[in-house]
Amino acid sequence: MRFQVPQFIEVEDKIFGPLTFKQFIYLGGGGGLSVAAYMLLPKFAAFLIIIPAIAFSAALAFYKINNKPFINVVEAFFKYYIGGKLYIWKKQPKKSSPATTAAKAAAYSQVYVPKLGDSKLKDLTWSLDVKQSLNPVTGDPEKTGPNTNS
Repeated sequence: MRFQVPQFIEVEDKIFGPLTFKQFIYLGGGGGLSVAAYMLLPKFAAFLIIIPAIAFSAALAFYKINNKPFINVVEAFFKYYIGGKLYIWKKQPKKSSPATTAAKAAAYSQVYVPKLGDSKLKDLTWSLDVKQSLNPVTGDPEKTGPNTNS
């Protein structure tokens, strides 16, 4: 059985002449706001509202940024200014006292760190052997697994 699959699903249908439904609503809203401002306000104040309203509605209807509608930019603008912000700063390192530095140096001197070999494969097998011989829960080399009976 054969089915027809729509090919251009991203393209909106032109409903009102050359305009899509969204474009028509944006332009109609800007025009309605302009008519209301012209009727209710004095002429000078009305033109201060009409010009930005027409420009904004035209931008919503026709302007695209990076092939995305202008309404996405407006939505991101409001989400940014209304939403919470996370400020990240660079943490300053704490100054350590000589006693703690000496204790850390003594702890590091007791740990045996082998010299890395020329082959990464050998280094990987060595680290797997070492990690396998330690119990992951207690770190005890005598008990080599979670199922050992004590």
